[in-house]
Amino acid sequence: MFSDAPLRLEAGGTVGPITVAYETWGTLDPDGGNAVLIEHALTGDSHVLGPAGEGHPSPGWWEAMVGPGRAIDTDEWFVVCPNVLGGCQGTTGPSSTGPDGRPYGSRWPRTTIRDQVAVDAALGHALGLSTWAVVIGGSMGGMRALEFAVGYPEQLRAAVVIACGAMASADQIALGTIQSRSIKLDAGFRGGDYYSAADGEGPHEGLGLARWLGHYSYRTEKELGERFGRRPQGDEDPLMGGRYAVESYLDHHADKLVRRFDANSYLALTEAMSHHDVGRGRGGIAAALAKVAADVTVVGVDSDRLYPAHEQRALVELLPGSPSHATLASPFGHDAFLIETDQLATVVEAALRRVLASTSG
Repeated sequence: MFSDAPLRLEAGGTVGPITVAYETWGTLDPDGGNAVLIEHALTGDSHVLGPAGEGHPSPGWWEAMVGPGRAIDTDEWFVVCPNVLGGCQGTTGPSSTGPDGRPYGSRWPRTTIRDQVAVDAALGHALGLSTWAVVIGGSMGGMRALEFAVGYPEQLRAAVVIACGAMASADQIALGTIQSRSIKLDAGFRGGDYYSAADGEGPHEGLGLARWLGHYSYRTEKELGERFGRRPQGDEDPLMGGRYAVESYLDHHADKLVRRFDANSYLALTEAMSHHDVGRGRGGIAAALAKVAADVTVVGVDSDRLYPAHEQRALVELLPGSPSHATLASPFGHDAFLIETDQLATVVEAALRRVLASTSG
């Protein structure tokens, strides 16, 4: 993809050729009208459902939502999920080999949500699709879904935008910057060119700390308090240098991520999220959203402290037509879109039914 003419990036420069890793489920209708595009979040990938295996270090991340008889029914819909531009699970990113035969590393260009969606749109064309029935995503995936609706209004009939806003706030940028700085300050980062390090060590401590910060922001004070309180981890004594149970929990999630994710990709995607602004270069957010022609469903989480529910309400007020709006009630914060699948399934099923009704009508 982009082999004949490299992708022109929003911030300047080009990148290409681009390989896109994607997975599909279900069967495409003869008229191509049942295609659903799922956009994953920051550390997700194309593996929406199925067991862990070669090329898939983790089992499917949305199995409760996608599959036969589920909200996104693969007996009815043709589902596509690509790994994002800049990622590390098969799609071209910083760890990929560049045209000169070396990993991009520090030479990886600045990429944005808009660039990611340009690749997603090109994938649709490569698959022979002129229109997506629905584009669905949460968090960074929600940004991509919204950007798709703004940038390619003629290429989709509906969008489900979950747990994000129309632009990154100062608070979100601040948190992303701290995570990025944690990686860059790790001695193993080596300016981003750590792939051929003789000791084999990358910025594992910095990436782990970034994940600590990120995962903390995905949950809530209430959940952490009720789940862990001030309990020690096992027989460890925090007063004597041991860990609290909540520290062990964060250690666990940091260790899992470090084993499967590239630090440069974490940087590239985190910084792309900080640059998220559908109004940039389009006359502002209101003018940009006025271009949306799709039936949009906006979903928030009442306890989300990273992308608060007021951001989704503001988005609904600016979208044209009569966008649908739902708020998940959950103690789990931002991660609720991955956990509260019963609530979310009801919302997604309603969005899909509207697509079918508009098609039959």
